[in-house]
Amino acid sequence: MSSSDVSMLVDMGFSQAKAERALQITGNKGVEPAMEWLLAHSDEAEPSPGLMAENPVSIPVPATESPQENIADASNEDESAATAKSIKCDVCGKLFKSNLEVEFHATKSGHDSFSESTEEKKPLTEEEKKEQLRLLEEKMRQKRKEREELEKKEAFEKEKLRIRSGKEMVEAKKKLEDLEMKKLLEQRKREKEEEKLAKQRVREQIEADKAARRARAASDAGRVTLSPVASIAAPTVVSTGPKKNYSETKLQIRLTNGQALTQTFGSKEQLSAVRLYIEMNRTDGSGLFNLMTTFPRKIFTEDDYEKPLDILGLVPTAVVIVQKKTELQ
Repeated sequence: MSSSDVSMLVDMGFSQAKAERALQITGNKGVEPAMEWLLAHSDEAEPSPGLMAENPVSIPVPATESPQENIADASNEDESAATAKSIKCDVCGKLFKSNLEVEFHATKSGHDSFSESTEEKKPLTEEEKKEQLRLLEEKMRQKRKEREELEKKEAFEKEKLRIRSGKEMVEAKKKLEDLEMKKLLEQRKREKEEEKLAKQRVREQIEADKAARRARAASDAGRVTLSPVASIAAPTVVSTGPKKNYSETKLQIRLTNGQALTQTFGSKEQLSAVRLYIEMNRTDGSGLFNLMTTFPRKIFTEDDYEKPLDILGLVPTAVVIVQKKTELQ
């Protein structure tokens, strides 16, 4: 049995007991069959004792009457109560045949004073039954409409809440993304600045190394020119050996990823210049590395980086291989 159907019948003015009974008899098929049954069987309902107790019918007894007369009047009163055929509304004077009708009238009109009456209420005609059925159906439609409007209003409020929550979530997500993007941009900016400063330091170091090498070369050339021993010995060295002096050397540098760099250096430049060039132009990532040659195989040490390329035998051309330190250990 649906509690909503019982509640709707109670709202229409029927008692809960009668509503439950009507729904049970009609097979719980809904409010309309139960309402039709209640209207068709309104004569079967009896006035409730509670209602009669609240509205007792009292007949005053004259003071001059004898006890025998009082007994007779009481018997007459019992006979009159036994022949009560309807219930009358003391406010508007309408007659009702059943307690169900009384409850419906009290709920609808707000009247609360009723008493028994010997007047007999005529049974409802078909037209009156149809009219009451129409009024009850109209009331049921109104209740249904109010319930639907309430449900629509609740659904609308829920949808508004859902949309507002969705907007707040989207805004929070966008703020978080903007904050992450800002942090990422700042980090990239710092990395670029650091990379720029590192390259600048490398360039400055290369320029300083070049300037130092030029100064040493100029100093060495001055000493050779001013020294008479060197001037006399020079023809002897040239005439006795086939060794040639190269001012430049072309190096092919093989990186750890297989790619190669080709660069020309001065033969008097130190091996550290080659190392700085690799650090600035390598495409195989970062990390510590060593330089070596394959033929003859030689791994250059820290002391070798301060030596000129011609002293290390890297003229006029040579192949230099870059290897990570972990691969050499």
